[in-house]
Amino acid sequence: MGTVVDDAASVEFHAFFERHYAELARLAHLLTGEADAADDLAADALLALWHRWDRVRAADHPVAYARGVVANLARTRIRSAVRERRRVALFWTQREERTENPDVAGVVDVQEALRRLPFRKRACVVLRHAFDLSEKDTSLALGISVGTVKSQTSKGMAELQRLLGTQGAPLKVHAAAMARSGETGGRNR
Repeated sequence: MGTVVDDAASVEFHAFFERHYAELARLAHLLTGEADAADDLAADALLALWHRWDRVRAADHPVAYARGVVANLARTRIRSAVRERRRVALFWTQREERTENPDVAGVVDVQEALRRLPFRKRACVVLRHAFDLSEKDTSLALGISVGTVKSQTSKGMAELQRLLGTQGAPLKVHAAAMARSGETGGRNR
């Protein structure tokens, strides 16, 4: 990465920034539809331009280069948002929320114990035991390796067992989730 720090380059970049920041932010806003993200994308693009300012200032059309950087950053942001929406959609069910004779105290205990787990452990435990996802599907949903799913699930279950004071934590997690969704039955894994 060739960061240029001489005074002439700094003055030139500052003038470029002042002239084109608003335009680049407007472009980012129009590409993403997110006003809040527009300033961040424009700033990120200008930071990337500064790191390669020697190349940018030698280009025939530096503003066109800057617009291309904003467009690429916007595309990356949109793709990330689409991936995140797909992950969330995996877990939405079309079942109506109803319960028959729920063990309310058990559900509250499990939910409280789950809240005390760090996010990644909690997500692995919930996806594996409450949603019955495979290790592979869980790794895809969370964007982590299968090995990480295995270790985080194991550590999360050990922590739940400690918090709940029971060896039947997977069954309780599953039962608590099913009580919320109206299903019955348990799972012995």
